[in-house]
Amino acid sequence: IAIGWIFLWAFLDKTFGWGFATPANKAWIAGGSPTTGFLKGTGDNALGGFFSALAGQAWVDWLFMLGLLGIGAALVLGVGTRIAAVAGPLMLALMWAAELPLANNPFMDEHIVYAVVLVGLAMANAGATLGLGNLEIVKRNPYLR
Repeated sequence: IAIGWIFLWAFLDKTFGWGFATPANKAWIAGGSPTTGFLKGTGDNALGGFFSALAGQAWVDWLFMLGLLGIGAALVLGVGTRIAAVAGPLMLALMWAAELPLANNPFMDEHIVYAVVLVGLAMANAGATLGLGNLEIVKRNPYLR
């Protein structure tokens, strides 16, 4: 639930600009781009040219925001944790790659840790313990686990 909240909070703050990481005037609903700030800041990094070119593109914004919402909701609700265990590490790996070289460690950072935890949550069927994973519809449809 805690890691799910990290994803959901990022979605909510970037959408509505509640002033934590995103000021109101840069909110998605105010016409801001949720990916521009992060991706434009990667220009001097190893893969900065690639990621800087993606900054502010509508399709990138939509994929990023749908990813944050979907992964966050899956983890908080305990439904779709297997899908989140694939999509989440993919998103986190891209964010990790955008920051290369890392400032504080040659390899490991929170993106890798979160990715490993997401896979572990799905493997442990965590949604059935503290979520809606025990609902009959989820039990009958393995893709919802």
